[in-house]
Amino acid sequence: MDRRRPRSTSDEIDLYIRTYYSLLRSSGDVRVRAFEEAHIFSDSSLHAGARDAAPDVAAFAYSAARLPDCAPLLGRLVLGQSIEQFEQAGLAVRDFEVVHARGRRRAMRWDGDATLAVFITSASDIDDLIPLVTVYQIEWNKLHALMGSAPDLGVRDDPDADAALVRLGLSPPDAARLLAAFGPGWRQALRLAAARECDLSIRLLYGSFSQYQTSAQRWWSGIEKPYLALTRGAPRGARRRPLYLVSSNTHSLANLVGGYARAHRDQIHAFAAEQDPEGLAAPLQRAQARGDDAAVSNHLYYLLRAYLNRGDALPEVLAAVQAFDGESGITSVPSPGHIDVSAQLIEVGRLQPERMDRRVHVDGIERLAASDAVILNIDYPLGMAAYHHLSRVAQGVDEIRGVYVMGKAATLNGRVGDVMISSAVYDEHSRNTYLLRNCFSAALLEPFMSEGTVLDNQKAVTVRSAFLQNRDYMSLFYADGYTVLEMEAGPYLSAVYEIINPVRHPNDEIINLSIQVRFDLGVLHYASDTPYSRRQSLLSKSLSFFGVESTYACAVAILRRIFEHEIG
Repeated sequence: MDRRRPRSTSDEIDLYIRTYYSLLRSSGDVRVRAFEEAHIFSDSSLHAGARDAAPDVAAFAYSAARLPDCAPLLGRLVLGQSIEQFEQAGLAVRDFEVVHARGRRRAMRWDGDATLAVFITSASDIDDLIPLVTVYQIEWNKLHALMGSAPDLGVRDDPDADAALVRLGLSPPDAARLLAAFGPGWRQALRLAAARECDLSIRLLYGSFSQYQTSAQRWWSGIEKPYLALTRGAPRGARRRPLYLVSSNTHSLANLVGGYARAHRDQIHAFAAEQDPEGLAAPLQRAQARGDDAAVSNHLYYLLRAYLNRGDALPEVLAAVQAFDGESGITSVPSPGHIDVSAQLIEVGRLQPERMDRRVHVDGIERLAASDAVILNIDYPLGMAAYHHLSRVAQGVDEIRGVYVMGKAATLNGRVGDVMISSAVYDEHSRNTYLLRNCFSAALLEPFMSEGTVLDNQKAVTVRSAFLQNRDYMSLFYADGYTVLEMEAGPYLSAVYEIINPVRHPNDEIINLSIQVRFDLGVLHYASDTPYSRRQSLLSKSLSFFGVESTYACAVAILRRIFEHEIG
């Protein structure tokens, strides 16, 4: 295996990072315009039009989707680590409205006017948020310059607003993308964009590494109570249940082993035939006609969310789903400790094989009933939060039997929907190169893939932020054989190092975990972005149903690995 470390990263990206961290040391508000020059100079691959006078609508839409819908009304963002911090700064955030972004899980509260309080759980939140807000402001102001000639745009109930935007110079796809980016309040947003420039300010409240650990402790405390409840009733002095940690999402594992979607397939089929969401009714019928059970199940899983969101009875429907899953030993823990990283506890011994997806059936599956293991599935955290969460989990359990990381990534050599399996990870946070014996291989996933390709023996880079990359930066890594760009694997592996060693992880070293780790370790990524391709990009193509096959192929492989490990 090639043990060279990748060459140094982009000087422009490093300058950008140093710029915003030095400015955020100020005890007062910092205007976002102070970041703009360094941001533009960084030549971010995801903000290719930063230097152009014409709006880069794709970059704006990406940023807008990761900010709440109240973003057009904002003038100030305050970043802090706890309610107490905000209150000490004079912000009564307990009385603020809880708001969410469509494309990013992050705890935020809005005062109903111009101030947004943003809770940060690691330094990665800063690295993610600053470029997002900077892109939003740069592109908003380009839109303002473009729309100054049409100040009444969006005032009337005009179904042809996108046509008006085309007349102003936007392409038809960009016009539609802009309206979608603004969300339900697009009319007001258009009026505001035409009327005024965006001049945001940001304040970072004093924070510390220990506060990030405190945040992780609050998160674990919300999980620990139901986890410990699983041990009650065991013989006196019994240890805490052995645990497999899976970092994925809140739907794939539950769908595969809970069985709600398959048990309600007739209702979901009828819903699809009537509503035809995203044009999936016909593909579902074709999969059913050819007897492709895997494809049918994937369609059912994807359609389940839309099916559950029909009508106004969502809380009652979700309660019914959780009760159904509970019969198979699945306990949901939404936003434990008020941290937006939800979790599920899955008791392996209570799973019902007859309800499970046939793809996860392994030889001897009936013997799982004797298992005392628990799967902790968490909605994968952002960047360095992964380090804090795994570190805290390790402190709260007696035995970790496996750690499996599954998430989205950009690929420099594959296509959207491919699966990448890495055996080396360079982590920008620690500057360590981790070598690992990944428990997964192409042969384990290929049976569950009919469209995408499985690429193993890859090398991954854990980046600080989606926007903190440029073409020169990526070329340096690509020249050294690094083809996967993602945000969580490095922090997870830093935590793994500390689980198996009596010291904290080092920095700027090559670390061979393959000969140290005594529990199962697997890292899987599915491609959501091809930044070297002009045809497919994170900014222009949503995974949507296209990513279902790779998502569930990864989830199936993880569950089969856990089950075989337990049976063995």
